[in-house]
Amino acid sequence: MITLPKINYTKIKEKLSLPKPWDNIIIFLLNILITIPVFLIAHQNFIELNWYYNLDRILLFILILVGIQFVLRSLKTIIIICIFFYLLSLIYGTLFGEYGFNRVFEDYKYMIYSMSENPKPQDLIISKLLPFPNKSKIIDAVDFTNPKVRNFALYATTKHFKDVKSTKETRKLIQYFAVFKEIKDNWNYVNDPKGREYIAYASESLQHFSGDCDDHAILMSASIKAIGGTPRIIHTGGHLYPEILIGNKTNLETAVFLIKEVLFKKEAKDQQLHYHIDERGQIWLNLDYTANYPGGPFMKEEILGELTFN
Repeated sequence: MITLPKINYTKIKEKLSLPKPWDNIIIFLLNILITIPVFLIAHQNFIELNWYYNLDRILLFILILVGIQFVLRSLKTIIIICIFFYLLSLIYGTLFGEYGFNRVFEDYKYMIYSMSENPKPQDLIISKLLPFPNKSKIIDAVDFTNPKVRNFALYATTKHFKDVKSTKETRKLIQYFAVFKEIKDNWNYVNDPKGREYIAYASESLQHFSGDCDDHAILMSASIKAIGGTPRIIHTGGHLYPEILIGNKTNLETAVFLIKEVLFKKEAKDQQLHYHIDERGQIWLNLDYTANYPGGPFMKEEILGELTFN
């Protein structure tokens, strides 16, 4: 009869334990590393209560910190294994493009900055919108497949912000904002012929960078669409302006940081970012020619129609 060796659980426990006071130090450091991404996920999915000084988010962070601290202290005999698997997951994410060390740092930085800047949202209720004027003409005028439009958009992305360090998540936003800057810097407002609504093709407006609000909205939408963005045009009654799809709340936090701290630091200093939230919770940033930076103030608040270019 074969006798199995007796397992000494006490010795195993001692080997997996850390000497004092290093056990408490390591547990706290590991707690911070785990709390940050968990808090980011909770922050993105829990409803904001809009308490003063973001006290709701501070309380949420403290609750998560205390909860994870309690769990880790109860598992401190196997803390080495916890550290190993946590670091392994972050290393894997860093190497293969998933959620790794860089994403933890970047998301935390964008979130904290966005919380302090307090962007200004405005809901957009699709069911109340009216038919879009000159819809078919405007759709045709947004000729984003025209080589002139495509080449202009590419030129804008090489002229502006090319040297700004980017990630996979920020590269597209930086390029969209480069297009905004190039059009903004060159646009010359010119009225339509008296008594007539003249709708210029985007490729036509590139010749002189001149026209009225609908010509600007068409050119901006076509140029952004030509490099993979999702634009739309808003009708307010006597005025049209373009918006760009930013995405979800995390994407907005990234956009806020890029605009106010990197790309349009001077123009957006001490200013709010203005955007709409549609019925699906997607965020659209204002790109009107009247704004000096992406997300500048709306010229008109009332919305009568919207035309999206998916």
